Amino acid sequence: MSAKPAVNGYFAKSALAALVLAAAAFWQTPAISAEEAVAIPPPALDEKPAAGTEKAVLAGGCFWGVQGVFQHVKGVTNAVSGYAGGDKDTAVYETVGGGRTGHAEAVEITYKPSEVTYGQLLQVYFSVAHNPTQLNFQGPDSGTQYRSTVFAENDAQKKIAESYIAQLDKAKLFPKPIVTTLETGKTFYRAEDYHQDFLTLNPTYPYIVYNDLPKIENLKSLFPQLYSDKPVLVLAASKS
Repeated sequence: MSAKPAVNGYFAKSALAALVLAAAAFWQTPAISAEEAVAIPPPALDEKPAAGTEKAVLAGGCFWGVQGVFQHVKGVTNAVSGYAGGDKDTAVYETVGGGRTGHAEAVEITYKPSEVTYGQLLQVYFSVAHNPTQLNFQGPDSGTQYRSTVFAENDAQKKIAESYIAQLDKAKLFPKPIVTTLETGKTFYRAEDYHQDFLTLNPTYPYIVYNDLPKIENLKSLFPQLYSDKPVLVLAASKS
């Protein structure tokens, strides 16, 4: 997919974004997401709560929404939009948008295992953050850069993710099989600043209203014990 045209200093996620929710009155009503959340059980295999912090890198379509969701999860201390799967030289938005770099739009999550485990992050990821049954697309966005991928940081994360995918597929909670891939040994590269905190900074942007704000409501509804009303912001932390 080619680079999107500029809209108010940002790249539009699709032509559809300029058309949906045109009526101002609609902006005050609850949006209905094209990607409905699915209630799923926690993983049977998980890490044990521990001191310190760890990192998880997850890709599930546009990083605006994925970042926005995990910024509202208790125990998450940072959630950064970026790219993973390709080389450093091609970790640029316009280049990644061509779909030939190997990169996926991803989010690097720093979290406290004493407050939220890797398995719980995966539960939110599969249930709320994206639709894991869509191959190389999410909502209006298509291409390998929007693939569903767990970038495991180590063998333990890979084992937990593999076990959980098998568990969910066996339970047949989704209408189709999960297509989420597992990739290891990949470096995460931070995206440009104008992509950071995009959901929080642009709550009336049509793409955000239609595709992403419902994910925050789903997180609050399905995981009240994990939901934090105040998001952990990237840019605010970098300026402090």
